[in-house]
Amino acid sequence: MNFKHILSEIEKTDPEVYQKLSGRRDALKSFGSKVALAALPLALGSMFKKAYGKTTDAVIDALNLALEFEYLEYTYYRQGNNTGSLIPANDLPGFKAMETQEKAHITFLNTTITSLGGVPFTPKNFGAPTTVAPYVPAAYDFTMGGKYTPFSDYKVFLLLAQIFEDTGVHALQGQMSQLLGNNPILTQAFQLQSVEARHAAFVRHIRRLAPINAPETPSPWISNNIPPTIPFQAYYNGEDNVEHNGVIITNLPNIHYNNGAMPKISATGAFDEPFDKTRVLTLIAPFKL
Repeated sequence: MNFKHILSEIEKTDPEVYQKLSGRRDALKSFGSKVALAALPLALGSMFKKAYGKTTDAVIDALNLALEFEYLEYTYYRQGNNTGSLIPANDLPGFKAMETQEKAHITFLNTTITSLGGVPFTPKNFGAPTTVAPYVPAAYDFTMGGKYTPFSDYKVFLLLAQIFEDTGVHALQGQMSQLLGNNPILTQAFQLQSVEARHAAFVRHIRRLAPINAPETPSPWISNNIPPTIPFQAYYNGEDNVEHNGVIITNLPNIHYNNGAMPKISATGAFDEPFDKTRVLTLIAPFKL
């Protein structure tokens, strides 16, 4: 977390931020170097609640949706990383890094939600004697009732990983509007989303290359509304949208390639569609016990 960057970005939109925070500029500028990283969310919550008013339930609700998704992803990667020789040696460091990052997201979201006066989401069976938080395998069925075998078939493991990462990006995009007005948290949410997008690109890259050779030849980003397999079409519906803020991207003027026309695959690949909470919960429901 770059505290100085957060303050700099807020200052651009609110020059009086330092006065509102009732502290000296220099003291705040050095704050990030004097406070442990784990304590920053708590400090941020306290300071900005005073500066900008009471945090709304909508912000906490948005963060809890993100937290729910992070628990699912972390549990999936930890289980996969610790399943025999499921993941090839060349790919394992990447998935180990993803596991570590998902766990850090859980810690950050838990601390931030608590600092804002909210109650963090906890998965089903969380805290059972056999559970080491935040690893909660008893909360999920990654086989979808026996339809898939992600922990014995690497191709299937990658397929579901792509589903989770793509959906996670959409889920965070759909919650950004709830965070408007709380710039520090909005900044962190965009940083979380960028990490999830990198995870998605990593998984898509592996699926594209030999020996996986995924039949849809995935790009690092979603192209049109192409799913990795037809049963997961619902996770990609709407991704073929080419209109944003009233502008039809394929009709933009002065395109200097492709005979002056913006290809639909390029237009759709440039944007991630937002998924609202109801849709996100519907999409992850088949993986929950």
